[in-house]
Amino acid sequence: MHIIDTPEPPYYSVTTTAQFTDNMEAYVETATSLLEQAKKIEGFLGLESSLQRDGGIAISYWKTLDAIKAWKFSEAHLKAKVQAKDQWFSAYITRIAKVERAY
Repeated sequence: MHIIDTPEPPYYSVTTTAQFTDNMEAYVETATSLLEQAKKIEGFLGLESSLQRDGGIAISYWKTLDAIKAWKFSEAHLKAKVQAKDQWFSAYITRIAKVERAY
């Protein structure tokens, strides 16, 4: 895992925690592609993630809520979200938080 060097707060984090199904075919490839797409969005600061056999957590960092919204409604993200619901995740939740302090 790589810890992202974020700027001084405030900024935002988007945390997605997921329980995986047994069918994870193409998950890593899709996640890698999504990261490359996210990097193209102005305001993307980076991603930290940790995967285990039965689940994982991903935290992305963003300068603004508008940047998060641009990502949320991007074609690549919307397509992957459908596949995640249908194939990879048995349950998941996404939370958005404003980071006010980091140390």
